[in-house]
Amino acid sequence: MKRSLFAATAASALILVAGCSKQDNENQAAATNATAEPTTTANVTAPPPVDREELLQDAVAALQETENALAALDKKDGKAATAALERATGKLEIVLARNPNLALAPVDVSVVTYDVLGSVDAVNALRKSAEDALEDGRVQEARHLIDGLASETVVRLGNLPLATYPDAIKAAAVLVSQNKLEEAKAALEAALSTIVIREVIHPLPLARASAAIEEARKLAANAKRGAGDDTKIQQLLTTAREQLRLGQALGYASKSEMKELLKKVDEIEDGTKNKGAATSIFDKIRGLFKKAGESSQPPQKK
Repeated sequence: MKRSLFAATAASALILVAGCSKQDNENQAAATNATAEPTTTANVTAPPPVDREELLQDAVAALQETENALAALDKKDGKAATAALERATGKLEIVLARNPNLALAPVDVSVVTYDVLGSVDAVNALRKSAEDALEDGRVQEARHLIDGLASETVVRLGNLPLATYPDAIKAAAVLVSQNKLEEAKAALEAALSTIVIREVIHPLPLARASAAIEEARKLAANAKRGAGDDTKIQQLLTTAREQLRLGQALGYASKSEMKELLKKVDEIEDGTKNKGAATSIFDKIRGLFKKAGESSQPPQKK
């Protein structure tokens, strides 16, 4: 599948850094499980493990054969189109045989990271300029101003809908056998348009703040820590505050969630004084980070 990436230009005192790389099925597994909580269920036999690499290869092969069939139909070659559709059907049958309850088969994953290198004040100034432009009706100017206001890693997943795609391929094959090549081509193009694209966003300010908090947690757990450790804890909490304020300025999560996270950082600071561990507060802030991450996700297309 083709993917296009657009990197917004820098504005004011901000610099946007964008990078993209194609990843294999392990990236998809990591992205899918990034926000999942581990669960255990007693007396339940776990299903056999899915070979994600083979699953990805078979699904991608089915998609490629669909595109091969389209290319053959462009050349009015019904025989080659039929052969390609037969191969596509075979690959999809393998996927369904191995995973009968699978709703979506992965066919593509891409990762792109955008990062804003700038201060909270610079972000807020740019936001203010954009708001002023909107109030004056200068929509396009406002759009360009805020275009680079993102600090996140976006994992984009493409999936074949197995409830409909295999039947669509078979229906197109029937049309080819009836020499209705244009109708078959339209059917295949419609099938390709049903590919489900899902995006998972990982806000970098939240990730960096969470990492700083976790490091502070480890240091605070040592009741015999020295003055150097206490200084390090304070530095880590300062980093967490800075990143949370940046995330707040960029509009990640909700205002109330970001406010509560900042409040908990203050509570951790108080709780770690006099060699305190602040264990319960550290536990609570983990849940807040998870909730903020979920609130930062884009609405999924249905």
